[in-house]
Amino acid sequence: MPNATYRGAIFRGPGSVDVIDLPYPTCGDDDVIVRNLMAGVCGSDVSAYKHGGDDHMIWQDHEFGHEAVSEIVEMGRNVKGLSLGDHVFVNQGKALRDMKRMATVGSFSEYIRIPQCEVGESVLMIDNDIPVKSAVLVEPFVIGTRGALNLDPGPDKTAIVFGAGIIGLSAAIMLKWFGCPKVMIVDISDFRLANAASFGLVTCNPAKEDLRARAFAEFGSQQTFFGERCQAQLYLDAIGMKVAIDNFAMLAGRGASLAVVGVHHEPVAMDLMAVCYSNWKIKGCGETAIEEALPHILAMMKSGRFDLSALVTHEYRVEQIAEALVMGANAGEAQKVCIAF
Repeated sequence: MPNATYRGAIFRGPGSVDVIDLPYPTCGDDDVIVRNLMAGVCGSDVSAYKHGGDDHMIWQDHEFGHEAVSEIVEMGRNVKGLSLGDHVFVNQGKALRDMKRMATVGSFSEYIRIPQCEVGESVLMIDNDIPVKSAVLVEPFVIGTRGALNLDPGPDKTAIVFGAGIIGLSAAIMLKWFGCPKVMIVDISDFRLANAASFGLVTCNPAKEDLRARAFAEFGSQQTFFGERCQAQLYLDAIGMKVAIDNFAMLAGRGASLAVVGVHHEPVAMDLMAVCYSNWKIKGCGETAIEEALPHILAMMKSGRFDLSALVTHEYRVEQIAEALVMGANAGEAQKVCIAF
């Protein structure tokens, strides 16, 4: 018999979260109940805790969290295509039939009821043999995969990624997975760069070395209308800061592509003559559906080529959610912070 209650984290507003007992949900004929195994702390969760959640659809007085790997523990009699014990990704806004609940699915709670559950829509299957500490990274890897695919990567192209947070690392790893023979990641956190190097990524800390010189040394250079430029063809901004755009403009040669995955909250100036004459291709974060990105991600995870579990640097109990949200902002010590159930 299930417990009468479960522990759930409730977002109360900036600097305030509660962990309370909630009534264990009833599983209807068309529903499933999942037990969350591990949930990632997203940058949007951190931002909500610091500044407020409305901009991220993290609503006050709601259960929150949206990056869990979960296990099926109850099924209604009409649900098809699932078995007890299956691992799944709860598919954000589609799971609760409300796109405004994308970030308040309840991944920071022990259990979630998924109404009118449909495999491939409400929940996405994850192979049980993928380690939980890897599977918990599915959601950030969806973002990284979108950005990587938007650059049309391949074995004849090299890449530079600005930002070694979890999104930057996921994009860089997927660029390698899609065939790019060399990928550089640029950041000022030596801790995160050390993680990046363990995945076979070239690293550069521009606070300590000349980025332009390092990029030329790694990728070669070319003469352009605007002077000497790097021969790397693909660039990805995973930080959403002006410095990333400035560095792209400094490095990019003719025909280079930039994917802007980091969210910029302020306008950034760009020389449109350089865009015109250099024929730069500037794109957004991509629009690959999560259902389309997932097979690429699961194939990469199952390959064993990358030890993704090393990216989970901190685990907390749900009762420690406030500590986890604080640590999630610590680029000097944390890569991916998770709640483990």
